[in-house]
Amino acid sequence: MSATVSECTKSGFFFDFDGTIAPIMRDPSAVRPVPGALERLRLLATLVGRVAIVSARPAAFLRDRFPAMPRLSLFGLYGMQTVVDGRVRTEAEAGAWAPVIARVTADAARELPGEVLVEDKALMVALHYRSSPSLRGAVERWASAKAAELGLREQYGRMVVELRPPVEGDKGTLVERETEALTRAWYFGDDLSDGRAFEALRGREERDPAFLGVRVAVANGETGDELARRADFTIDAPEHTPHLLDHVIRAFPAAPYAG
Repeated sequence: MSATVSECTKSGFFFDFDGTIAPIMRDPSAVRPVPGALERLRLLATLVGRVAIVSARPAAFLRDRFPAMPRLSLFGLYGMQTVVDGRVRTEAEAGAWAPVIARVTADAARELPGEVLVEDKALMVALHYRSSPSLRGAVERWASAKAAELGLREQYGRMVVELRPPVEGDKGTLVERETEALTRAWYFGDDLSDGRAFEALRGREERDPAFLGVRVAVANGETGDELARRADFTIDAPEHTPHLLDHVIRAFPAAPYAG
């Protein structure tokens, strides 16, 4: 903690959204940050050089959930989208795949069992089988076949398979890029895709002995145990993230309290 405080202007905090600062819910559109999260993030952004959300959600969704927070960077769809001056900016290479994603989204709604929630993310489609876990095999086989047919990339997560454009980049490459100018960086995550961000921080530490990465995992019975084994700290639920941030914030001299 003291290393982060002493290098505050060159320190950054990066957060996944679902399962990390927001609960996992069967209806993805109903998800909001846990109580206290917005206040802590807003305050943290005044104390360190960088605070960012790194999510599989569309950037417009993140912009809606984090209003009027200009010091908070928002990266959606694994970095394929960014909010810049309040507007969503989409990588051109990824945007070119929109018609293909639209096709596979329509195919999923027509061909998969009704218990599977097909979430249209415009440049990605998420196939949620949380309401019927026994469908996991069927969903994964369908997704693999479509990925092979259309040249898409699969991303597995907590009771979900996502199909996305085959563009280079994930949470790891994004965190690697966004921490280049930092000497300290924390990453909070709960899912398999967050493991790539953990790896990016560890790789930077191996290349640069002056850099310090801190990996925080939110434990869960679906993917969190695997991530927890690679973390420096673990917490039990998204509701505990604001409490951990309280400890961080209080380490800064004369920092106001958000609670």
